[in-house]
Amino acid sequence: MKKLNFPKSFLWGGATSAAQIEGAWNIDGKSLTLPEIQPFIELKDKSDLSKLHNERNIIFKNALEGKFEGHYPKRFGIDFYHRYKEDIALFKEAGMNIFRMSISWARIFPNAFDEKPNLNGLKFYRDVFEECKKNNMEIMVTMSHFDYPFELMKSNPKGWLDPKVKELFLKYAKTILDEYADIVKYWLPFNEINIGAFAVEAGLGIMPDSKRTEAETKELSIKGLHNLFVAQAEIVKYAKKFKNIKLGCMMADMTTYSLDCNPVNVLANMKREQILKFMFYDVMIKGKYPGYFKNIVKTLTNKEITFDENELKLLKENPLEFISFSYYMSNTVSTDPNQEKTQGNLTAAGKNPFLKATDWGWQIDPIGLRYVLNQLWDRYEVPLFISENGIGVLETLNEENAVNDDYRIDYLSKHIEQIDLALKDGVDVFGYTMWTPIDLVSASTCEMAKRYGLIFVDYDDYHNGTGNRYPKKSFNWFKEFIKTKEI
Repeated sequence: MKKLNFPKSFLWGGATSAAQIEGAWNIDGKSLTLPEIQPFIELKDKSDLSKLHNERNIIFKNALEGKFEGHYPKRFGIDFYHRYKEDIALFKEAGMNIFRMSISWARIFPNAFDEKPNLNGLKFYRDVFEECKKNNMEIMVTMSHFDYPFELMKSNPKGWLDPKVKELFLKYAKTILDEYADIVKYWLPFNEINIGAFAVEAGLGIMPDSKRTEAETKELSIKGLHNLFVAQAEIVKYAKKFKNIKLGCMMADMTTYSLDCNPVNVLANMKREQILKFMFYDVMIKGKYPGYFKNIVKTLTNKEITFDENELKLLKENPLEFISFSYYMSNTVSTDPNQEKTQGNLTAAGKNPFLKATDWGWQIDPIGLRYVLNQLWDRYEVPLFISENGIGVLETLNEENAVNDDYRIDYLSKHIEQIDLALKDGVDVFGYTMWTPIDLVSASTCEMAKRYGLIFVDYDDYHNGTGNRYPKKSFNWFKEFIKTKEI
């Protein structure tokens, strides 16, 4: 056993999203969201998501016409809406002292254009937060976790390119800040904001269009992301009237290494990090677009894109206070077009011959977590929070209604050890919420079978089952770790 030295104030917990756990998609006034119109599609090859991507336009077209066929797992989630007290009690039993969750925009303003918020929705989240406080847990809320209201997408197909969408989102954001600032300390406006760089539907609410060129898509992405940055800054500005809350950014970490020491690959890796990582942090933490941004835009779109000076001033004056990020894997970069690829968090990148991968092709790299913590602390010198980290595995209950998930214990312990080493390096990291404390519906594949939790939920991919909760072996391991800080 190895003793780790975490500060007493360190926050330990788990992370979820509304669209993946709540269910109750049409209860108490809620309307559909973008994830809830994505049906489950069986994949023989778990690491090949091309079938899902190829059917996206068909799914959207049918949904717009009111045609829904198949099973839509995110409409059911794990029924957290009715079982949140049971789940929060289990999180507390595991030793967690923070719960990161999201609020569904469509539960607060079901039709997006509503003049007043849905009181049933406001009450539900108040009840959840009070239950967390009753169990001595801090709360971190994500305002938008990819669950863009479908009603808004139908009426505003340009998504975040439409100024009206920003106005509606700010109305929603200000409503929940006013409502919950007394009980929620940590706030994240957008989940994995950099996903909008290559997934304009999920990240920016822009309607799919098979005729759109790659350059046109990049232009939409750049303009839409700028509007997200401006909205974040306006939220920060508004939140300054509250004394005891903190606002941070949330990024999908895109840690990559050059495949080798060939300078052309090293340079290619640097360029990739600028586009998918550092540009975002520079805007959100430093409050300005980096010097290389103009060249990136020109390269991607063949155009020069400029922004309003008042908006740039707003960004400069209202940076985020801390950085949070998801970290699941790392990849490699090479200029060789034939480089072997593997899947990752919503994107594919180069394979690393030194790493093992999950069934879905996500490469396991605990040391990479220490690397990125040092990297971000060196560049930005603001507190860091690991808001997602975990492993998805195919699992079933054994005869004793348990899961002997030693592989998850190994994964978590090795990543937690690297956080301890980063602290010794001098990095200011103040918390960790694993993805996830409890099994839920996968974001990318809509599966229940892809299980991340310390707690097994008895549903299959079609929601057959009791929905009962069963702690896995990793649950008891984590519970003991929180007491002893030994791995």
